[in-house]
Amino acid sequence: MIRYFEVAGFRFAIEATPEQLEQVPNYTPFITDESDGNSLFIIRVQQATLLATKGWEHVFTDSSEGDLPRIELYKNDRGEWLFSVAYTSDGPQVSMIRCSADWREVTLYTHPNYVRFAIDNAAMLVYAFATNARQTLLFHSSVIRRQGQAFMFLGKSGTGKSTHSEQWLKTFPDAELLNDDNPVVRLLPDGSVRVYGSPWSGKTPCYRAVDAPVKALVQLAQAPQNQIVQLKMTQAYPYMLASVSGLKLQPDMMDHLYESIAALLERVPVYKLDCLPNEQAARLCAQTCLS
Repeated sequence: MIRYFEVAGFRFAIEATPEQLEQVPNYTPFITDESDGNSLFIIRVQQATLLATKGWEHVFTDSSEGDLPRIELYKNDRGEWLFSVAYTSDGPQVSMIRCSADWREVTLYTHPNYVRFAIDNAAMLVYAFATNARQTLLFHSSVIRRQGQAFMFLGKSGTGKSTHSEQWLKTFPDAELLNDDNPVVRLLPDGSVRVYGSPWSGKTPCYRAVDAPVKALVQLAQAPQNQIVQLKMTQAYPYMLASVSGLKLQPDMMDHLYESIAALLERVPVYKLDCLPNEQAARLCAQTCLS
């Protein structure tokens, strides 16, 4: 069966068995009616033997984070892409994602024990690539919505993004978690910047089809005291680039990322918060961002 989903205004489809779709309840809030033909892509799930990589050119291996999947990227002479995904940096392959050159047609081969993991990885990867030229950015961020505005916390894994969000939730009764790992940011034609919830929220189950205008982006760093400064665009840019998903070895995709990040930095202030995991850090951050 084919089911359609809408995330941040973009539709995509997943073709799978009812049993496979039952394993991804995080997509339920994003179910939409049948597409009008404008879906970005369709993922067809196959529980089959993983593809051999013979005849494919190895392009890149991403295993920079020890607690994250290892992804090996291949390409063939027809411009198709092949992602081989392992559950951990040193684990065996559990899924393969074959994509057409334009990202519209995707076949996902997966082990039956890893269906949810495989679908999540395939959907996140292809979504980031398919929206790359549409002033859309898939961020690695924890997001709080308060007073109708969104505050995005950035940083490497283990920095304390989720912990800082928890401090906001404890400190401010009107604060709510919008997403805790992979929100989507869109730069809209009217000049506004909005962040949207997604089916991907890391270890925290927060799958919400909600959105809000972005008030501030905050780069976090652990420190023995709390202090915050606003960054210049040139200072903020490396943090933004490190926080967004994209096929950064492709020149055309990099050009789109550069353009989107530059436009984002022109519209939204970025701060660097050196902080402790406490209420005072949340109050300092909120006071500064709202001033």
